[in-house]
Amino acid sequence: MKLLNSFGPNPRAVRMALIEKGVELPTEEHDLLGGENRAAPYLAKNPGGQMPAIELDDGTVVGETTTIAEYLDEKYPAKPLIGATAEERANTRQWIRRVELNITEHMYNGFRYSDGIEIFRDRLYCIPEAADGLKAKAKDARKWLDGLIAGRDFVAGDKLTFADIVLYCCMDFCKDVGQPLDTDLPNLGAWFKRMDSRPSATASLHPGAAQVNMRG
Repeated sequence: MKLLNSFGPNPRAVRMALIEKGVELPTEEHDLLGGENRAAPYLAKNPGGQMPAIELDDGTVVGETTTIAEYLDEKYPAKPLIGATAEERANTRQWIRRVELNITEHMYNGFRYSDGIEIFRDRLYCIPEAADGLKAKAKDARKWLDGLIAGRDFVAGDKLTFADIVLYCCMDFCKDVGQPLDTDLPNLGAWFKRMDSRPSATASLHPGAAQVNMRG
């Protein structure tokens, strides 16, 4: 098995998960900013064009960041990030879903349709007029989450899960591309500082991140 890797917050989320789990995979680098993941050779492997993906030993390619995290938790059950029991997994999955549907999807599309439009206009159907509304919707959802996580260390409860990693990598990336951290949300701010201080947060940054002045 190998990781089809690149710069970007979603590949970083998988790298961060691997570090937290203590798992090392060989990597195959792809140029996300250059659009390699939208070219025919990559699409033949992964028709969705997503980065990252994992290629299994039999050539099967698994895309979708959360699906990869679920697979890794099943393959390497030590230090679970989805959960060790059916109840823990159900709780983590609902929080990942809440985070992705209400926050990260809106933040990423807000970036793609505004600050990142020069990168994405020829790759995706972009809606520039929707960018401000998407950013506002994500901000409102972060305010909602801020109230829910009062008194606990992590998004889904008392231990680190992939829900934390998904949200952290998104917010850390977006804060430098037009969606700064919310200074008026104390619980989320404290959570972000805790996540940012984890060794895996620094270790998961792509070597190319400094060159493009973006966190991914």
